[in-house]
Amino acid sequence: MSDGEQPTIATSAAIESGAGEVSAATEAPQGAGEPTPVANETVANEAVPVAAAPAAEPVPDAEPEPAPAAESAPAAEPEPVAEPSPSPAPVPAAPVPTAPVPAAPVPTAPVPAAPAVEAKSSWGRVAVDGTVFVRTAEGDEREIGNWAAGTPAEGLAFYQTRFDGLRTKVDLLERRLRSDQGGKDAAATLAELRGAITDAHAIGDLAALLGRLDALEQLAEQRRAARKEARAKELVEAAERKEHIVAEAESLAESGQWKSTGERLRALVEEWKAVPRLDRKADDELWNRFATARSAFAKRRKAHFAELDSEREAARARKEELVEQAEELAAQPITQPTDWAENAQGFRDLMASWKKAGHAQRDVEDKLWVRFKAAQDGFFAARNADLDRRDTGFKENLARKEELLVEAKAVLPVTDLKAAKSALRAVQERWEDVGPVPRDAKSRIEGQLRDVERAVADAEQAEWQRTNPEARARAEATVRQLEASLEKFETELNKAKAAGNARKAADAEAAISARREWLEQAQSALAEFTR
Repeated sequence: MSDGEQPTIATSAAIESGAGEVSAATEAPQGAGEPTPVANETVANEAVPVAAAPAAEPVPDAEPEPAPAAESAPAAEPEPVAEPSPSPAPVPAAPVPTAPVPAAPVPTAPVPAAPAVEAKSSWGRVAVDGTVFVRTAEGDEREIGNWAAGTPAEGLAFYQTRFDGLRTKVDLLERRLRSDQGGKDAAATLAELRGAITDAHAIGDLAALLGRLDALEQLAEQRRAARKEARAKELVEAAERKEHIVAEAESLAESGQWKSTGERLRALVEEWKAVPRLDRKADDELWNRFATARSAFAKRRKAHFAELDSEREAARARKEELVEQAEELAAQPITQPTDWAENAQGFRDLMASWKKAGHAQRDVEDKLWVRFKAAQDGFFAARNADLDRRDTGFKENLARKEELLVEAKAVLPVTDLKAAKSALRAVQERWEDVGPVPRDAKSRIEGQLRDVERAVADAEQAEWQRTNPEARARAEATVRQLEASLEKFETELNKAKAAGNARKAADAEAAISARREWLEQAQSALAEFTR
C-alpha cells in the first residue's frame, strides 16, 4: 500500500440466531470510497475512510493517532508495521490576536491484511473470496452464499453448524415418530423440514438427510394408517356400545320400576359420555333415540307420580274420615254388655276399611295412624277392663257348665240313640240358661260340648243309613247278583276240568275266589240292616 492511499476498516456483521442468516462486511478495494456488493445473503457495510494528513509540518501540541488493528490474523506471517516517528517538542506560540489554528493528525503507516486461505470439507468449501459452495449428491457444487464475517475456516464451521442444526431436527422428528408421538402434524413437519433441507444454506450430507426423511415419511404413513385403522376399530366398537346403550334405554322406557330404572338411565348417560363420538349424523341419530327413550320414561314416571299424588290425597281424606269415626266409636257410652261386642266389630270394620283406603303421604299417614290406633287401643283397653270385672261373676257359671258337660258325656258311646238325643237336648237347654263363663275358659268348655253333639249326630246318621229301605234293597240285590255269578263260574270250572282245559279252569278258579270275597262283604253290609 502506497503512502498516499487510505486504509479501509472492515466491520463485522452480527449472526442472527433465529433465522441463521449472516450479514458480513467485505473489505473494500484500496483507494475506493464505496463498498463492494456481497453475493447471496451477505450485506456489505460502507467502509469508513481515515482522513489523510496535510503536507504542512506538524503542530507541536498534536498527539499521534494510533493505527487500526488488522481484522483477522491470517495463517501467513504479517508484514511489519512501521512505527510512527515521535513528534518534536512543542514550541510555545507567540500571542496572536486571531483565532488559533487547529492541529493536523500525524499520518500512520497501514497494517497489511494477511492473505486468506480457502477452507474445504467433504461436503463443501468456502473460497478465498468468501463464496460458499455445497457438494450435491451428484458431485456438483452449488453456490449457497457468501461469507464476509471472518476467515473462510470460520465460514465453513458456521455453515457446518447450520447442517448440524438440520440434522438435530431430523433426529428429534425420528425419535418422535418411532415413539409414536409424531401426532397429526407429522406430515406438515416433514414437508417443512424437507423444504428447509432442500434449499438449505448449509454444508453437510444434505442428500443423506433427505433420504432419512424419505424413510420417516414411510414411517409416518404407517403411523397414520395404524391410527386410522385404530380409529376405525374404535368407531365400530363405539357404535356397538352406543347401540347397546340405546337398546337398553328403549327396553327400560316402559318399565314400572321407577327408582331402579331412573338410576340405571342416569348410569347409561355416564356410560354414553365415556364412549368416543361417532360421525355427527350417526351420533345424533343414536342420541335422539336415547333421549326419546329417556323422555318417554320420564313422562310416564311423572304421570305415575301425579296419579299417585292424587291417590294419596284421596287416601288422606278417606283415612281422616276413618279416624273421626274411630274416635267417635271409642267415645260412645256402653250401656249393655253386648255393646262391647258390637263396637269391637265396628273397629274391625274400620280397620278393614283403613287397609283398603290406600296410602297417603308418609308423614300424614303416620300422624293419622297414631290417632286411629289411640282410639282403637283406648276402646279395647276399656272393654278388657270391663270384661275382667265381669269375669269374677262368671266363675259360678263355669262350674255349673262343667257339671252339665259331665252329664252330656255320659251318653257316649251311643247305644240308645233316642235316649242319648233326649239327654243331650236337656243339657243344651240348661246350658244356655247358665250364662257366660270367663273368657279364658269359654273356648275349652264350648269345644267339649261340641264334641258330644257331633258324636250323637254321627250315631243318628249311621242309624238312618241302617234303616234306609233303599239302601237295604241295594244290599240285597248285590248279594243275589254275586251269588248268581258265583254259581256261573263254578259251572264253567267243572266244564273246564271235564274237558281238561287247564287255562279255562284256572281263570274260573280266580273269578270264583274274587266273587266269594265280594259276597262276604255284601252279606256283612246287608246284616247291618237286620240288627
